[in-house]
Amino acid sequence: MSADRAWFGQPRGLTVLFLTNMWEQFSYYGMRALLVYYMTKQLAMAQGSASLVYGTYTACAYFTPIFGGVIADRLLGKRRAIILGGSIMAAGHFMMTFEPLFYPALATIAIGNGLFLPSLPSQIDDLYEPGDPRVGWAYNVYYVGVNIGGFLAPLICGTLGELYGWHWGFGAAGVGMVAGLCIYLWGQRYLPEQARQPAIEATAATPVRLPRATLLLLLAIGLSVMVFRGAYEQVGNTVALWADTGVDRGWRGRQIPMTWFQALNPLLVMVMTPPLLVAWRRRSERGAAERPARRMATGAAIVAAAYLLVAALAASGGQAHWLWLALFFVVLTVGELHILPTGLGLFARLAPKGLGATTVAAWYLATFAGSLVAGFVGTGWSRMGHGGFFLVLAGLATVAAVLLWCLDPAEQHVQRLAEMD
Repeated sequence: MSADRAWFGQPRGLTVLFLTNMWEQFSYYGMRALLVYYMTKQLAMAQGSASLVYGTYTACAYFTPIFGGVIADRLLGKRRAIILGGSIMAAGHFMMTFEPLFYPALATIAIGNGLFLPSLPSQIDDLYEPGDPRVGWAYNVYYVGVNIGGFLAPLICGTLGELYGWHWGFGAAGVGMVAGLCIYLWGQRYLPEQARQPAIEATAATPVRLPRATLLLLLAIGLSVMVFRGAYEQVGNTVALWADTGVDRGWRGRQIPMTWFQALNPLLVMVMTPPLLVAWRRRSERGAAERPARRMATGAAIVAAAYLLVAALAASGGQAHWLWLALFFVVLTVGELHILPTGLGLFARLAPKGLGATTVAAWYLATFAGSLVAGFVGTGWSRMGHGGFFLVLAGLATVAAVLLWCLDPAEQHVQRLAEMD
C-alpha cells in the first residue's frame, strides 16, 4: 500500500489530478481576477453591465459541464474529454489577449470548461478500493490543488495585468492551462484505466439510474448551494470593487495591488486545510464526525458572519484598513472549507456507477445557477448603500445554512440506503 501513496498518504494518481487541476484553476482564476477590472477600466463598461457579464460568464462556465459530463460518460471517456476541453480552454485564454475577441473568448473558455471540469474529479473515487477510508479526505486534498492555482493566479496574472497590461495577464492564464494539460498527459500511468473509455458503453448491459431519494436529496442540496453561491461568488465581483474603493491599501508608502487580495482566499485554504483535516479525523475517531449536510450548514453560517463583518465596515463610512479585509477572508475561508469540498465529495460518492462525470456535473449546475443569482444580486451594488448590500449577502448565506441544516435527516437516510446497496 505504501508504494501507492504520495502526498498526504493518498494514491499518486490523486497528485496527478491535483496538479492538473491546480494549473487549470490558475488559468481560470487568473482570468477571473482581471475580468471585472478589465471591463470597467479598459472597456469602459458601467458597473451594472460588467457585473451581469461577469455573472453570466461564470454561470456559463458551470452550466456547460452538464453537457460535458454526459459527453464524457457516453461518447469520449474522461481522458479524451479532459484533453479536448483543456485544449479549447487554452485557446480561449490566448484569445483574451485580443480585445475584439473578448466575447468569443469567454464563450470558448466556457465550452472547454464543460468537457474538462466534471471529468477530472469524477476520477478520484476510481483510485480507491471500496471501503478505503482515505477517500473521505481525498476531496479536501484535491481542493487544496484548486486553491494553490487560485493563490498563484492573482499574484502572477493580476500583477502582469495591472502593471504591464491586461493582455499579459490573460496570456499567462493560457500558459497555465497548457501546463496543466502537460501534467495530465505525463501522469497517465497513475490514473484509472476506466477513464480511457466511455462509462455508459462499459456498463451497457446494466441499466444505470439514480435512485429517487438520492435524486431529490442532490436537487435540494443543489438549490441550497445555489442560494449560497449568490453570496459567495461576490468575492470576485462586488467585494473586489469594494477592495478598490472602500479599503485603504496603503502599506509602507505603497499601494497593495487590488488583485493581490484575491490571492488571500486560496492561500488561506492551503494553510487551513491540514489542521482542519486533522481535527475532523480526530472527531471521526471519537465517533463524533459531523455529517456532510450539517458541516455544509455550518460553513454557510460562517460565511454569513464574514459578510456581517464587511457590512459593519462598509456602513461605518470612510475607508477600512486592509487588515479588516484580510480578516474577512480568514472567516470566509473557514466557512468555504466546510461547505464546498464537502458538497463536491457528497455528489461524487452518491453517483451510481457509470454516471460519475454526469453526477459531478450536476454539482456544477448548482454553481451555474448560483453564479446567475450572484450576477443579478451584484447589480444592486450601484443602487443601494454598501453596508446594506453586504447585509443582503449575509442573509443569503444564512438562508442557505438553514436549508442545509434541515436536509440533514434526508442525507442520513440516503447514506443508509447507499450502504445497504
